[in-house]
Amino acid sequence: MSSFQPWIKRYSGAGGGAALVFPHAGGAALAYRALGAALAAGGSDTYVMQYPQRGDRLTHPAPETVGDLAADLFDGGDWAGLGPLRLFGHCMGAVVAFEFARVAESKGIAVDSLWVSASEAPSTVAAAPALPMAEAEIIAEMVDLGGTDPQLLADDDFVELLLLAVRADYAAFNRYACDEGVRIAADIHTLGGDADHRVNENMLRRWETHTTGAFTVSMFDGGHFYINEHIAEVAELVHAL
Repeated sequence: MSSFQPWIKRYSGAGGGAALVFPHAGGAALAYRALGAALAAGGSDTYVMQYPQRGDRLTHPAPETVGDLAADLFDGGDWAGLGPLRLFGHCMGAVVAFEFARVAESKGIAVDSLWVSASEAPSTVAAAPALPMAEAEIIAEMVDLGGTDPQLLADDDFVELLLLAVRADYAAFNRYACDEGVRIAADIHTLGGDADHRVNENMLRRWETHTTGAFTVSMFDGGHFYINEHIAEVAELVHAL
């Protein structure tokens, strides 16, 4: 019997440790296939998370909070046997990864580093405007952020499934709060796009308060989904530090 749920997508690497990837709000594991493969090619076994309410977890209940989602993902695998973990999260996925790190560290599982991509710091989420829940506003949000093929947004069946996933994630995120003094021992490395109109470098730097370890900021050309054009460079950076 496998020690990992089938909805955790694994990409085999030849090195030690493991990299875990946490998608953005509404994102499916399939969208991170290229990053998963690139991280695995760099050496680490890579595991891409699948959140409830999409893909092969379509019928799984939506989590109440980001903390509940992180706990659900943690329970999906035997992480203790993998060696030091490297966590990578994009946008909301970075906050999910942060909460996952808190769970892992509380259970004595070593987390080497948290890689934060295009995300506001946990302690700033509660004060930010609530994410939209109405269909028209969610679609407008997807268009504004980029990262979703406009042709897909014209497909009613796709939009129906997208709304299910986004609403589940947005609701959990809107209920999230974290004090500025909450810290993890893992190093935090932040990444962002220099043309991202949602998350700028100053916002990324707010993550420094959430680690007792090392902290770095790296900026790339591009917007909120800069990562789509820099997969190889991001994977190389994750393995270099």
